[in-house]
Amino acid sequence: MGKASKQPKQAKSVKAGKPKSDDQTIKPKLANAPISKEVIAEHLPPLGLVFTVIACSGFLFVFSFRDVFATGRIIGGPLDEALLGFTKSMDFFDDSKGWKSTQGGLSSIKQVTTDTNNVGGLFVRKIAGAAGMTLQIQKMMPLLMHPANARWKMGHFNPLLWTSSVTNLLLAAFYASYLEDLKSADAAYLPTIFIGILVIEALVMLFYLMTFGKAKRGPAVALKQGKLPNSIVSRIVARTVFLVSGAMTLFSGRDLFYPGYIFDFVPRDDVFLEWVGALIHSPPDGSPESEEYGMAAALHLGDKFVSQLMAANLLLLCIYKFVSAFLIRYGSDGGGMVKAQMLWKSQAIGGAMILILVRLFTSAAMSASIDIRWHVMAIAYEAFILGLHGFCF
Repeated sequence: MGKASKQPKQAKSVKAGKPKSDDQTIKPKLANAPISKEVIAEHLPPLGLVFTVIACSGFLFVFSFRDVFATGRIIGGPLDEALLGFTKSMDFFDDSKGWKSTQGGLSSIKQVTTDTNNVGGLFVRKIAGAAGMTLQIQKMMPLLMHPANARWKMGHFNPLLWTSSVTNLLLAAFYASYLEDLKSADAAYLPTIFIGILVIEALVMLFYLMTFGKAKRGPAVALKQGKLPNSIVSRIVARTVFLVSGAMTLFSGRDLFYPGYIFDFVPRDDVFLEWVGALIHSPPDGSPESEEYGMAAALHLGDKFVSQLMAANLLLLCIYKFVSAFLIRYGSDGGGMVKAQMLWKSQAIGGAMILILVRLFTSAAMSASIDIRWHVMAIAYEAFILGLHGFCF
């Protein structure tokens, strides 16, 4: 017999547990890296924008927080002391009694209004601070705690940035209108810093908006009954904002542009204006208050500044509410709901904060024959509706 034919060599079996080659481990990592960066760029707002808003709005938030929970306390050195002296806010801060001192906090709110405690003036300063806090929360919260389905490249943050830019510039213009009076009182340094911060933040927001490009669209979704792509997001929210914030806009606009003007159709409006000091710093021409306080009205310019600041902050908050309720559309991909909910959540938290403060002043207002329980109910209803649609739907 001839030689047996050689059998083909069998391939060496791969030993169990043998590690893969370096090429096999590196390639998937390299393949995943660009995808993760793209996902981050598509979903999250740019870090430069986030850091700018945290720095600018956070700085302003601290001073508004002080006005609410430590009215009159100096936290910014001589610059802050000069501004507090101009606004007469230090009259509400007293640390001479040690641990028993109210020190401008919530415990400083008296239950009865007298001719000496000026509870109405404290009401103006605390509401101005609460509205200022809400303005800063409105900018920071959507960027730091936005929902998982919010995407930067789809333009979900654009309504927030456009509205914030406009409101920043309007608030800066308000501070600028008082610069001459503040300079005469050597109190213009801190408001000038506020103006610079507001303008810088607005310019950064506008820069990212101008360089944003065209927003991507998500896949079309099944529209709810009665909804169209150009429909408003929620009719319930729109009606609520129209009624509550519409009334707030009317009264805040009066306090900002025509301080001291009495609405004849509002019961006891003159008593309310006297309680908050508007008839003292801005008495209407030809009125008995003008004869009594007209000569000394210039001495109360700081009270007028705080009163108009409160009105300006409330008006700017109403702009956010009107934008979220009427200008944002549902969209074919349902992105309008995402845009509106980011605003509604912040508005609900701010509304709850203002509600608590107004409720704490109810007894003092009643002692001055002013019933603000209707104000409490209206603010509570709006905050409830905004919270319900912002957090639950």
